[in-house]
Amino acid sequence: MTLQQLRYVIEVADQHSITDAAKNLFISQPSLSAAIHELESEIGIQLFIRKTRGVLPTAEGEEFLGYARQVVHQAQLINDKYISHTMEKKRFSVSTQHYSFTAGAFVELVKAQGDESYELTLREGKTWDTIEDVRTLRSEMGVIYLSSYNETVITRQLREANLVFSELFSARPHIFIGRNNPLAVRSSVTL
Repeated sequence: MTLQQLRYVIEVADQHSITDAAKNLFISQPSLSAAIHELESEIGIQLFIRKTRGVLPTAEGEEFLGYARQVVHQAQLINDKYISHTMEKKRFSVSTQHYSFTAGAFVELVKAQGDESYELTLREGKTWDTIEDVRTLRSEMGVIYLSSYNETVITRQLREANLVFSELFSARPHIFIGRNNPLAVRSSVTL
């Protein structure tokens, strides 16, 4: 197993496509496929499920990717400090669904910490994507909405991913509508 193979696997997972990953890595698609098959044979697990719409990591592949990301990141830190003599920017990534308060909070974070020593990323997606991003170390933190309707399912998913939910705040229901919407003139609305 080599660092290069780990980088290949990470790129394929990020792109969900061997063809797109090969383009980004500047290698041929057959070479990339061969490298992944060689790694899978060496470690004795299947990393990806090949589908018509691309590739998806298997459950074992997801776990492997978590470790691979850590190893590649640590190798980059060693390279930056001892070989290139540059310090990599500190990385902080937040995954979330599209909530106005997270975008606003992230802007404030960038203003407060957004100097040259930090690489800050806000990733928006679905709840499941947020959980997966934190589980696979793409993000250090995820922001999700927990309610009586989704609590059982999300709590189980968090437990299976070995993640902890910490409440930031309790939100009252609210809606966003256009100024020209007939409901905009009302002082309150109901379901």
